[in-house]
Amino acid sequence: MLTNQQIIKFQTIYKARFHKDLSREEALEKGLKLVRMMQLIYKPMTEVDYQKLQARRKQTANL
Repeated sequence: MLTNQQIIKFQTIYKARFHKDLSREEALEKGLKLVRMMQLIYKPMTEVDYQKLQARRKQTANL
C-alpha cells in the first residue's frame, strides 16, 4: 500500500514527466503497478555475484 504522501509525490512526478494530472485513484493504481513491477524485476546483487560479474567482464573485455 502507498501512503498519502507517496501518492501525492507520484502525482507530482507523473505531472512533471507526462504533463497530465492523475486522480488519487489513478495515481494509486499506477503507483502500485510500478512498485509490483520493480518487485518482480529487481534483484539485489550479492558481493559474490558482483565479483563473478567483474571476473566475466575482465575475461570478455577484449572480445
